[in-house]
Amino acid sequence: MRRRLRVLTALSLCGIPAVAMAGPRDVIPALAVQTQRLPELIAIVLVIAAAFVAGRLVKRRGAPALRPLPPLDALPDAIGRATETGTPVVYITGWGGDMGRPTTMASMQILSHVARQSAQYNCRLLFPSHDPVIAQVADDTITQAASLAGRPEWKALTAATFVTQSQFGYAAAIEGIVAREHPGAVLLLGTFEGEALILAEAAHRSGAVTIAGTDSTIQLSFFLVACDYTLIGEEVFAASGVLSGDARALGALWAQDWLKYLALALLLCGALVLWLAAYDAGPWLAK
Repeated sequence: MRRRLRVLTALSLCGIPAVAMAGPRDVIPALAVQTQRLPELIAIVLVIAAAFVAGRLVKRRGAPALRPLPPLDALPDAIGRATETGTPVVYITGWGGDMGRPTTMASMQILSHVARQSAQYNCRLLFPSHDPVIAQVADDTITQAASLAGRPEWKALTAATFVTQSQFGYAAAIEGIVAREHPGAVLLLGTFEGEALILAEAAHRSGAVTIAGTDSTIQLSFFLVACDYTLIGEEVFAASGVLSGDARALGALWAQDWLKYLALALLLCGALVLWLAAYDAGPWLAK
């Protein structure tokens, strides 16, 4: 009996309620599956299976051709411009996130790539942060990237520092850094809130190449008008996956692209069927 109750409790936690039929001593449960959630279950299983199969294919056959991301293609030029002008690259993750946020994790992966290229070009890299944990992780990431680039001494040209936890104090501090250093490139990749437009405008006024990306939908519009290149929403995670070179990440990205095409095709087909039904197009098609 206890075992049955444990099973019923587990099923109820999974969204499958049990309807108990009372008896004198024993209780015979009857399961009622929520069929209205069946399409969601099928979609989740389909996405997981597609990502798993795509990851295996990428691991076996190599990386497929993925959709281009112009902001990623612009990264070497931006770092190269900063190197040629003798100015630093400023990397900003925004005030809105902490180290547990997926956008910050994706941004750290992009930072690793930027730091490695900056080490190869011997270009200064500045990383002001509002969070001491993010600053420490960024410092470790930059140190590792310098070692991977074969130039550990380049680490002395970098600064991953904690500035302040105050939102507009953080924005003012970065605005001051941009005004004093005149960076050749400013990268705004992470979670941003009200400071987004202040930082993007300060970077634009300095004449730096600006590459931005965030999953904050409200702030995206500011980046789109004020920055040279912008990663929109999930493109931040896609860029992180592409730069990591990990087979599972590339496979998941490949599968997601094809599932988006499939979803778009289904939406168009559904709209067409509804349109035909609304205008009673059956007799016209039969002619």
